[in-house]
Amino acid sequence: MTKLRILLTILTFIVVFTLGTAAFMYARGYRLNLRENSINPTGLLVLKSDPDGAQIFIDNELKSATNTTMSLPPGTYDIRIEKEGYISWIKTLEIKAEIVTEETAHLFKSAPSLTAITFSGVENPTPSQDMSKISYIAPVPIKVATASANLNGYGLWVMEMANLPLGFSREPRRITDGKLNSATWQFSPDDREIILDIAKLSYLLPISETTNEAQRVNITQRKVTTLKLWGETEKTRLESHVNKLPIELKEILLNNASSVVFSPDERMIMYTASASAKLSDNLIKDFPGASTQKQNRDINIYHTYIYDIKEDRNFLIDNDSKNLITKGGITTSAQRRLAFFPTSRNLLLAEPNKITIMDYDGTNRQVVYEGNYVAPFAFPTVSFDRIIILTNLGAEDKLPNLYSVGIK
Repeated sequence: MTKLRILLTILTFIVVFTLGTAAFMYARGYRLNLRENSINPTGLLVLKSDPDGAQIFIDNELKSATNTTMSLPPGTYDIRIEKEGYISWIKTLEIKAEIVTEETAHLFKSAPSLTAITFSGVENPTPSQDMSKISYIAPVPIKVATASANLNGYGLWVMEMANLPLGFSREPRRITDGKLNSATWQFSPDDREIILDIAKLSYLLPISETTNEAQRVNITQRKVTTLKLWGETEKTRLESHVNKLPIELKEILLNNASSVVFSPDERMIMYTASASAKLSDNLIKDFPGASTQKQNRDINIYHTYIYDIKEDRNFLIDNDSKNLITKGGITTSAQRRLAFFPTSRNLLLAEPNKITIMDYDGTNRQVVYEGNYVAPFAFPTVSFDRIIILTNLGAEDKLPNLYSVGIK
């Protein structure tokens, strides 16, 4: 009887050990190959989509639907994710043995909807530093641009980019009134104030209230001092962010970059090089499942890059960024703008006659809008489902207005 108990105990241990080992090996991606009578390592591919329920094609063969996990032998695969009514998501992925590769495909409508936001004309829409607001001028038409004309409704306005609960949006609010055609302005680093420049005079305006033309505070004499303080505030904010980064990357961002923008989740950094440099390999410990897309550690002047802080990957996004706007408002005649999408995993590129959303590594470029609009006035919003553009829909005799473009 004692021998039988010992035998059962040993058998139980063997069974548990065998099943546990098999489960462990399976979880690490090992699969039984019946053709070769062997156990081969595989990689796990996790594919999600927004919206979900899209078809997954691997090397042009329909395999499954999102959201799913599948095991694949190590190798390079062409992945395509499709859903009716949406632009296809296409990417080449390298699957490595015993590594989980995860991708989320953000799908955008192939036929976006347009909804007018303004109706009386808009000039020079300018985003705030955090992209949560757009300021714009409602210009006075030439036919009524006289000193005695009724200027009700004209002036400088600010519109919130966020939606309130239940789908209601905040109405744009006027910051100041009067004839402001061809005026320029800029947000403060905290987005609470605006400096308005018109007719060689400068005014400081709070954006939380309306300041009538007669009540504007003239700061022409201290504008330079105010801008210097704003610059120091912005520099301090940037330094507080980059102090957590590897020293080599910190020095590049502070000394060799003309524009540095963090993604909404602060995992990605977009920067344009103002001087050439080289980013060393392995600034952080290797990250399992990190992106296998081609990266660029050689940094060239006037090129724009995205650096993934978590995975220590540096991707070339644009190789001719002299006239590319990545931060702030329109200060030149540039007709191209690059900005983070609220997902933090996508970028919005506005160019003449088309607007593209791409993955953060520069791949999978999807044209979400193609046609007439005033480039580069296209902006992401803090919601995922729409962007804002400036267009007159091809009516050259009419002032352009802001339109919401539904892309989800």
